[in-house]
Amino acid sequence: MTGETMRSADGNREADRKILEIFRQVHGGIVSGETLSKALGVSRTAVWKHIRSLRNLGYQVEAVPARGYRLVGSPDILTPAEISAGLRVERIGSRLVCLRETESTNAVAYRLADEGAAEGTVVIADSQTRGKGRLGRTWESPGGVNLYGSVILRPAIPPHHASQLTFLSALAVAEAIELTTALTPAIKWPNDVLVNGFKVAGTLNEMSAETERVDFIILGIGVNINMRREQFPADLRYPATSLAIESGHEVERVRFIRTFLEALDRLYSRYLSCGYAPLREAWLSRSIVMGRQVRVAVGDCVVRGVVTGVDEIGALLLRTAEGRSERILAGDVIVED
Repeated sequence: MTGETMRSADGNREADRKILEIFRQVHGGIVSGETLSKALGVSRTAVWKHIRSLRNLGYQVEAVPARGYRLVGSPDILTPAEISAGLRVERIGSRLVCLRETESTNAVAYRLADEGAAEGTVVIADSQTRGKGRLGRTWESPGGVNLYGSVILRPAIPPHHASQLTFLSALAVAEAIELTTALTPAIKWPNDVLVNGFKVAGTLNEMSAETERVDFIILGIGVNINMRREQFPADLRYPATSLAIESGHEVERVRFIRTFLEALDRLYSRYLSCGYAPLREAWLSRSIVMGRQVRVAVGDCVVRGVVTGVDEIGALLLRTAEGRSERILAGDVIVED
């Protein structure tokens, strides 16, 4: 694709985004072709071409003779124009890259970050062929039902503080669930989001850093939104579910993603201005493991104890039956009581 073609495609996407935003501002009302023409700075013929483009994407745009156009329905598709319409963020989502299918959004985001992509760039895919989970596992990623995304961050922090940001994405997912459903989420260390005891989301951070500073961090997020029971693999290590299964109805993916990005943007801004302490307190308030007896599989070993908190880099703190203090950096947690 030539540079001129890329600029043309970007211009068309921006025009589509502006048209959708204008339609949503009138809440189903009619917008004249003249209004759209002036807002975009293009001819009425060009406006008609953009309307046709939106229809080709699945938007239901009604032409009202002698009056203009009205948006009467939107598809549940993941496009920059759809997600950014009405999105209110400072950093996260300032640039959106939406893909029909990719091996892994983390891999795409890592490459873009390595090439200099700006902080706040978000990569979202409708499906993944090799989605990444923790500890080298795969993340099942069927198309058309879930959120698979990765966010590029460039915080001015030392590398040993990067693990603090694991809590950031888990908290943002929990907030988005509360704001878009009637469900009550909980967080299991370090990064699993649960509903009714079943896993609905997980996160995976990857980092590029020098000795004393972080170059960039990739926050990978997977949320089971509308996944059906038959789409889950039979060999899952832990019970999983989706927001649709637990709520009894489908959840609009675009609305959920928009809400998640806004929550992540707020939490990240607070982290940059106030540090880790507020993030840790918010995580502890949602934690399903605090004060409970757990066992943690760490490689071939199992450690048992009562969770007493998390430390300044997010490590899990336990008190064993013998009274020893244990500090866990990575492992699988099972609540025993």
